[in-house]
Amino acid sequence: MKILTKEEAKKIIDKVLAYSKADEMSVNLNGGRTGNIRYARNTVSTSGESENQSLAVTAVFGKKSGTATINEFDDASLEKTVRRAEEIARLAPENSEYMPILGPQTYLNTNTFSENTAKIDPNLRAKAALDSILPCREGKLTAAGYMEDTAGFSAMGNSKGLFAYNKATQVDFTITVRTDDGLGSGYGIQDFNDVALLNTKKVTEIAMQKAKASASAQALEPGKYTVILEPAAAVDLLQNMMRSMDARNADEGRSFLSKKGGETKLGEKLFDERVNIYSDPMNAEIPGSPFAGDGRPMEKISWIENGVVKNMTYSRFWADKKGVKATPPPNAFIMAGGDKSLADLIKSTDKGILVTRLWYIRAVDPQTLLYTGLTRDGTFYIENGKIKFPVKNFRFNESPVIMLNNLEEMGKPVRITGNLVPPLKIRDFTFSSLSDAV
Repeated sequence: MKILTKEEAKKIIDKVLAYSKADEMSVNLNGGRTGNIRYARNTVSTSGESENQSLAVTAVFGKKSGTATINEFDDASLEKTVRRAEEIARLAPENSEYMPILGPQTYLNTNTFSENTAKIDPNLRAKAALDSILPCREGKLTAAGYMEDTAGFSAMGNSKGLFAYNKATQVDFTITVRTDDGLGSGYGIQDFNDVALLNTKKVTEIAMQKAKASASAQALEPGKYTVILEPAAAVDLLQNMMRSMDARNADEGRSFLSKKGGETKLGEKLFDERVNIYSDPMNAEIPGSPFAGDGRPMEKISWIENGVVKNMTYSRFWADKKGVKATPPPNAFIMAGGDKSLADLIKSTDKGILVTRLWYIRAVDPQTLLYTGLTRDGTFYIENGKIKFPVKNFRFNESPVIMLNNLEEMGKPVRITGNLVPPLKIRDFTFSSLSDAV
């Protein structure tokens, strides 16, 4: 299946809109190819590739809407889908929060597509897996990994003349390496738009080092420690915080940004003054879609500036109610950091714990953003600027709000799960108990 061009996508959308008898109609057209390869115990277990195109039609009568989807694009099927969406809309209850569809918008020209990634074939996937498996076999270690690549397009249009189109590619790779006795475990992760930047061998070698180094873990007493969170650990807590910046939740008293009396903490300093978090779809390392799911243009937005909450996300309905600009959630975020490497942060630490990643994270209190979870795949004790020995994993109870107030140092940001996050050195990070999990 080829990726439809902007012109080809618009032709289909315009044809669908021409069939409309509704007050308003919007159309979403998406398509692409997804490939993957998975291995465990140093052997490829599954590999595959799928292609799909789908079209969703939403018809609106007054404040009643209905949606129908299809993956066939002949004229009869398209018209049938329009009629079905209109039928559903007539039967639907009114949506009191419905907002009229947007008219034409101006979008940024983001660079989310890589020909290298679009051309990935089974041979390239096999080589990527082999580059990861062979070092583990030779080192008498056991690897389990997964690589997935996507290349596709998304387009939308409506009866008011809006049209948006974007092509994007993505490749994701994760690897877990275990020692033969199962006592040591290491982890690595990379993701890019351009597969040319992916080096599965390098990521695997780091995971191998951690697996071997963590095999004889010692128990430390739970408590408050200085920790260095690698980007793979820090990103999970930061993502949870960024997903909790909805203005309506704050206004209605259900958020860490809420205050008594219906006020919010917008404009208040909640974090260390070195904390700066923003989103930018034009960023070269993590380019993003130029438009949100409802057609709103994406733009560069500062969320936290010098520790001060500068913006919250607003749905179109809530923005209209409050008389402010509608601000969609970011596709990805960037946390500014420093120039130091992870090794530099370790060297500057008298006593502390290095955390590779966190997992099984669960919310404890949404109004303070308190979370609990476990460390995993490489946790190490640091003394006098050196890693001294591996330690058993901990359960943590911590809030990213408190964490970002206890900030000591930041390293150079790196791409992780589509975001840019630096390694973070945090004081008084709370470990509540030990875990026997590797």
